[in-house]
Amino acid sequence: MSATAPPAGTREPGAADERLIRTSPLRSLLGRPELGSVVGAIAVFVFFAVVADSFLRAASLSTVLYAASTIGIMAVPVALLMIGGEFDLSAGVLVTSSALISSMISYQMTANVWVGVLVSLLVTLAVGVFNGVLLTRTKLPSFIITLGTFLMLTGLNLGFTKLISGTVSTKSIADMEGFDSAKALFASEFTFGEVTIKVTILWWIGLVALATWVLLRTRFGNWIFAVGGGPDAARAVGVPVTRTRIGLYMGVAFAAWISGQHLLFSFDVVQSGEGVGNELIYIIAAVIGGCLITGGYGSAIGSAIGALIFGMTSKGIVYAEWNPDWFKFFLGAMLLLATLLNAWVRKRAEATR
Repeated sequence: MSATAPPAGTREPGAADERLIRTSPLRSLLGRPELGSVVGAIAVFVFFAVVADSFLRAASLSTVLYAASTIGIMAVPVALLMIGGEFDLSAGVLVTSSALISSMISYQMTANVWVGVLVSLLVTLAVGVFNGVLLTRTKLPSFIITLGTFLMLTGLNLGFTKLISGTVSTKSIADMEGFDSAKALFASEFTFGEVTIKVTILWWIGLVALATWVLLRTRFGNWIFAVGGGPDAARAVGVPVTRTRIGLYMGVAFAAWISGQHLLFSFDVVQSGEGVGNELIYIIAAVIGGCLITGGYGSAIGSAIGALIFGMTSKGIVYAEWNPDWFKFFLGAMLLLATLLNAWVRKRAEATR
């Protein structure tokens, strides 16, 4: 007797639809992009808790959170951009550009500080649109396009600051109308006993929550993963690849505006050479958090954990009274270890499917 295959489109009796198969909690956990960074964050925390006596003090932990938030605000949109398969090497200097525009517009026009803040927002978003449009129109790698933007912004920051102010830093705007209200939004702090909470921590948490919701609960989040997984395939099924990429670059620009205003209203003046090299730290935080260089994989929560690891390491070295010159070594070592751990976790997740 010969076996007869079931007609096409039918399922064997008792066979379960694979779409309805329940996934075990362990398998779901192993599939999370940020799992490796969570393990790394716990290890870093325990390490500095042991070697640095002052690390566990409430005031020290608030300082760690502040350091993490200044990186985390930018790491969140950079992570989304990397999930979408692209880079932005201009992100670091764009923060400085945003602060410089706000300061110089307000000072030169003797206007309310909020005028400079709003002009800065428009110009910063325009830079994001410029990067996105140039990427989609020229088809050049984002590395080349944003490297060019990085160099142009670096020159403009220094050139315009010297031309207008006569020095490499802006003039103080602390006595101008609107400064106090702007500082309350971008650079204020709250004290609870011995703990001081900077407002950037709230901005950071808010951006992480928003980005997580966008990635996991919206159509735009699906588009980001699709574009990062394969733009041609995404375009073939109707995903607006061009709009998605431009939107991602505008997201980076918006976060750069927030960080730039914090920089300005924290110190009243801005040095035109600041921000160079920070773009690599944002990318490192995203990679440590589980984002793949090739795109299509990652999470906003992972980028937050990557930024937290950065904050714990940068301040933990200080509390341990070590030479801070070792910081870059630890940062590089963490990047390599986190990348290897994330790759192992992903392989395990794929093997258990």
